[in-house]
Amino acid sequence: MGDDAATKNKQLHHHQVFDISVDVPPQGGSKCFDEDGRLKRTGTVWTSSAHIITAVIGSGVLSLAWATAQLGWVAGPSVMLLFSFVTYYTSTLLSACYRSGDSVTGKRNYTYMDAVRSNLGGAKVKICGYVQYLNLFGVSIGYTIASSISMMAIKRSNCFHKSGGKNPCRINSNPYMIAFGVTEIIFSQIPDFDQLWWLSIVAAVMSFTYSTIGLGLGIAQVAENGKIMGSMTGISIGTVTATEKMWKSFQALGDIAFAYSYSLILIEIQDTIRSPPSESKTMKKATQISVAVTTLFYMLCGCMGYAAFGDLSPGNLLTGFGFYNPYWLLDIANAAIVIHLVGAYQVYAQPLFAFVEKTAAQKFPDSEFITKDIKHRIPGIGPYNLNLFRMIWRTAFVIITTVISMILPFFNDVVGLLGAFGFWPLTVYFPVEMYIVQKRIPKWSTRWLCLQTLSVACLIITIAAAAGSIAGVVSDLKVYKPFTASY
Repeated sequence: MGDDAATKNKQLHHHQVFDISVDVPPQGGSKCFDEDGRLKRTGTVWTSSAHIITAVIGSGVLSLAWATAQLGWVAGPSVMLLFSFVTYYTSTLLSACYRSGDSVTGKRNYTYMDAVRSNLGGAKVKICGYVQYLNLFGVSIGYTIASSISMMAIKRSNCFHKSGGKNPCRINSNPYMIAFGVTEIIFSQIPDFDQLWWLSIVAAVMSFTYSTIGLGLGIAQVAENGKIMGSMTGISIGTVTATEKMWKSFQALGDIAFAYSYSLILIEIQDTIRSPPSESKTMKKATQISVAVTTLFYMLCGCMGYAAFGDLSPGNLLTGFGFYNPYWLLDIANAAIVIHLVGAYQVYAQPLFAFVEKTAAQKFPDSEFITKDIKHRIPGIGPYNLNLFRMIWRTAFVIITTVISMILPFFNDVVGLLGAFGFWPLTVYFPVEMYIVQKRIPKWSTRWLCLQTLSVACLIITIAAAAGSIAGVVSDLKVYKPFTASY
């Protein structure tokens, strides 16, 4: 009887961060458990900031010089500031929805879908789920593409150095995507998000490393040029046609939106935070720190990259070979990108992993294949609970994302499409609608009208960005054969 109780208790606490709501008897006053019966949360402002920075300062930062080149000195920085404000504001709205009712004692919503279910309900829950998990799936593909490009950049920069620039150094991307996939298969076996804190901190350090190197190289290039490149309106007609200018400008909006995208995992990150103080207060501070830091880096990297190369700004600042030397510094930067993306992939994939595993456990509670953990002791690491379903499902997920990346290795276009697809519904629409319900804001009041105006404006930007990115993918597909990409 005691063993059965212990087993049930353990199953309820498994996947505590990205769980689907499960009613657990309260364990009030316990030092080991929170009031909802789950293991004591230990997250702080700094661990939450590390998770956010790992998610936000990702491969998106490297496309910002290109995005600024499409928009120019006026619109480029302005759009970055606009997206940072919208992201910060809607994130504070979303963080207020972690608990239903009272912000301190109300019922917890463990996932983004739970928050939507508690506040909006109905068909919107399913719509949110499809959009969120499809976006998480897409981000995994985008990060696989970005990592392979950085690995190839290391190989190419060394090749250029050895040949003195005489060898074109064409390299196939497939082996590098497979290598990244194998690495992710190993890391994907980490059971829960709260066990990834160390990987997030390493990834956050790596993101600062390559962003700083990109910034430094941009400054050095501007000094070498003796002038600031670029124009007020961006890439000039003549360099591209008027139609291309329009589509690329729209795509740039998607790239910038993707660079700020993390709302789809905000609730899940918030569920790692200890209290008191209330989780929403801690999350607001973490959001403030993270968005301020990332905006500073984005402005510096995007603007200095554009200042260095003007209309010729590459789609990926450190791999588009705007820079060739010092090659060893480029190698360090690109290695940092790969290490960062290993962690970022896990930060985005964990919600999807846990959702599928918990759903399977609820539908087949008697299946040992799905629910049974096999205890192992790994030398140097300690005890590890091996779950066969988790191992097979997560391995299959990584394989699928790797294969799709090999079929469609278009970094800029994929980044823009992901940004466009996820920005409005997950960053703006659902947070605004949930906040209106949570705070009981009267319809047609001034505050309600302002929130709806924000939502509609962001919808228009999303449609434009999606159109530009789809046009880019269609253009790429005309000249591309699957599994043969080389750079």
